[in-house]
Amino acid sequence: MKPLRLPAGNFRVKSTEKGRAIFDQIRKKFIILTPEEWVRQHVVLFLLTQKRIPHNLINVEKQLIIAGTTKRYDIISYNTDGSIHLIVECKAPEIKIDQSVFDQIARYNLALNAKYLMVTNGMEHYFCTMDYENQTYNFIPDLPEYVL
Repeated sequence: MKPLRLPAGNFRVKSTEKGRAIFDQIRKKFIILTPEEWVRQHVVLFLLTQKRIPHNLINVEKQLIIAGTTKRYDIISYNTDGSIHLIVECKAPEIKIDQSVFDQIARYNLALNAKYLMVTNGMEHYFCTMDYENQTYNFIPDLPEYVL
């Protein structure tokens, strides 16, 4: 897989009848290794090691119902009170980050009300804080380190 602009990790990868699989330390199982999954696993490592988000406060690939439609978010992290700290939308490295990606994460956030948003394709990363009063997001240079 392509090197990314995220911390490199010592990932467990194995061959299966369906192709290569990577171990997801959050879901505690092997997942088929797609380009998007490669990005997702690097982001999980980034959140755990660089942003110091506790392992038990990260959730990966769960269903979400928005306006009667079932969606799946890539990664969220929680605050200790159960509210949403961060939503991450991961794309494969060859996918351009454009307005449609921000629209997608903004729709997810209508149901989740996160404090921070992150959009990445592993090469480009965008971080935002939410301004709920003005219904906008404000770009920031990086995510702050997680504080309990």
